Amino acid sequence: MSVHRRCAPCAVPPHVLERIARNGNDEQRSWALSTMAQDASHRTVRVHNAFLRAAQRTAAPPRLTPTSGPRRTVGDAKEAEELPGVTVRAEGDNPVDDTTVNEAYDGLGATFEFFRATYGRDSIDDDGMALLATVHYGSHYDNAFWNGRQMVFGDGDGELFNRFTVSLDIIGHELAHGVTEDEAQLMYLNQSGALNESMSDVFGSLVRQFQRGETAEQADWLIGASLLTDAVHGVALRSLKEPGTAYDDPVLGDDIQPAHMDDYVRTNADNGGVHINSGIPNKAFYNVAIALGGHAWERAGQIWYEALRSPQLRPNATFRSFATMTTRQAQVLFGADETKTVREAWAAVGISV
Repeated sequence: MSVHRRCAPCAVPPHVLERIARNGNDEQRSWALSTMAQDASHRTVRVHNAFLRAAQRTAAPPRLTPTSGPRRTVGDAKEAEELPGVTVRAEGDNPVDDTTVNEAYDGLGATFEFFRATYGRDSIDDDGMALLATVHYGSHYDNAFWNGRQMVFGDGDGELFNRFTVSLDIIGHELAHGVTEDEAQLMYLNQSGALNESMSDVFGSLVRQFQRGETAEQADWLIGASLLTDAVHGVALRSLKEPGTAYDDPVLGDDIQPAHMDDYVRTNADNGGVHINSGIPNKAFYNVAIALGGHAWERAGQIWYEALRSPQLRPNATFRSFATMTTRQAQVLFGADETKTVREAWAAVGISV
């Protein structure tokens, strides 16, 4: 198995699937290998769809009136690998007798409402983009992903992973890839790719905190807390509070996310460690949120969101250049105290501004 595999922005990182393929039983290995094969092709589709969306943004005239709410459609792939599947619930429809469908529908709505209520954003593209999701994708498909046009959810294998609609932060994470794609086009490679992943972890966590009305101190700061089955020795896929502590399992291996630049992982795998080194900016955001207190989306989240939207943020941004952007936004949006907090939060993970 190659360690140079290029990956798509999916919920379960490739290094975790590779460990399952090595350490799992025969069925788990088969499911992991099948998932990795699917993920490789999804990356190509996502790049193509992102290119089409960029062209449409250039060609389309501005919309004069905002939408009044989300426009959601959920399709059922019926364990096939074709998108978008058969429509089973559309905007305004009553809940159906399928928990997965209803979780996807509600998760799309919760993410839409978070961005609308906190940052005045009108859907993924800030232009009223319809939200489409497909559930029951593939057989024992152990992932969820944003393909540049829609969300796709696997049902998990039932042994290591539950259904992927069960975690609202996973839904928010994947949809946030669309926001990052729209605003900054961060390259999915090395530090810019790790920033891409970190932005999704940050906003995925904030979506769930917003829905629950939690303060920074009350939140668990986990990504995928409900995703792992009871058979797995772990609490989630990632922790923003304590990167590197989310799981330690005989099949999944141990969580190798660093929380400081001293432990930065240099690798060709995972597009240069995008799912691994994202632990460093994740920890920086957590530091800011805890230091500022209250609801994390109000100040810490606003700073990160406006830094993402800054015209000065380049597609090949590094941790340091993004850190600089956040300190500038803290000064513009709030003032000296918040700027000092942001600067100290980055210094605590080994990045000086």
